[in-house]
Amino acid sequence: MGFTQFLTDHMMQFFSFTGFANFTVGHLIMILIGLAFIYLAIAKEFEPMLLIPIGFGILVGNIPFASGYQIGIYENGSVLNYLYFGVTQGVYPPLIFLGIGAMTDFSALISNPKLILIGAAAQLGIFGAYCIALALGFSPSEAGAIGIIGGADGPTAIFLSSKLAPSLVGAIAISAYSYMALVPVIQPPIMKLLTTPKERLIRMKPPRAVTKTEKIIFAIAGMLLTTFLVPSGLPLLGMLFFGNLLRESGVTKRLADTAKGPMIDIVTILIGLTVGASTQATTFLTWKSVGIFVLGAFSFVIATTGGVMFVKIFNLFLKEGNKINPLIGNSGVSAVPDSARVSQVVGLQYDKTNHLLMHAMGPNVAGVIGSAVAAGILLSFLL
Repeated sequence: MGFTQFLTDHMMQFFSFTGFANFTVGHLIMILIGLAFIYLAIAKEFEPMLLIPIGFGILVGNIPFASGYQIGIYENGSVLNYLYFGVTQGVYPPLIFLGIGAMTDFSALISNPKLILIGAAAQLGIFGAYCIALALGFSPSEAGAIGIIGGADGPTAIFLSSKLAPSLVGAIAISAYSYMALVPVIQPPIMKLLTTPKERLIRMKPPRAVTKTEKIIFAIAGMLLTTFLVPSGLPLLGMLFFGNLLRESGVTKRLADTAKGPMIDIVTILIGLTVGASTQATTFLTWKSVGIFVLGAFSFVIATTGGVMFVKIFNLFLKEGNKINPLIGNSGVSAVPDSARVSQVVGLQYDKTNHLLMHAMGPNVAGVIGSAVAAGILLSFLL
């Protein structure tokens, strides 16, 4: 009898530490969301490089466990907690920006500088969502962190939220990356609604050739100008333009290849997995998280609308032959290069010979700069 009792007690103790004993409805909901992310990445090919790490991270973060064993991402000393340090302290986003700079060709923007205004106009989504979040009762710091979702820039969203609202990093990052993946679904209906058949057929002049010297000067001058304007954006903007200088200098090819290849891939894996794991149901699944997700959708709609409407208004002051096709207005959000591809796809639906991709890349890369500048502005008065 003593042995039976001993065995029973130990079996019960073992069961109490299993995931089955600690399972909740919240864990089930988050696991289903993680599976949905993985499905969209594999079956629909929506941002697989992001959604697969994040989706699997959600599964990892929602395996139920008893506390005290240094397993969870929020438990000091756990492996996941150490990896998550790069998110909470804003280490990973600048490294992502270094890789983005090394893989980005700013020629389209340099050849037609006025396209930077479209990238600036699309940042309306950030400040529009900020105002809505304030009206809904979020604190100014939380509202600023939520608003950056409208920039369609996951690394910037993580960087800013880690400074302004660390407790919301998971919800904001998941929202930002989710809507980035859904850019081909969200933007086309807005673009078609806001443009006329005549506007969709506007042909733009081919971009001029840009010299190597111009590209080098742009990388250096762009860094100096933007960081003097918003020094708080230096970690992102400095790394972005440094990566671009590695690319354009022509003498640091190995460094540029490392930044845009192995390094950005490693950081993407770490940031995706840990952000996904941070959606632990016991801390993540709240009404505030749901509100952030809804506000994220509004911010994307506002950003796309702002970009398209700005082009329509701007065209009123441009001569025939110099007008801009408003279908590239959506690319002002910094989901590179997905939003530019959306401009191309929608444009080809109305004219099979009107290729807008090269033109759309101008405001698209301007949006990357614009979202980082907007993050710096928000940090300057909210931190």
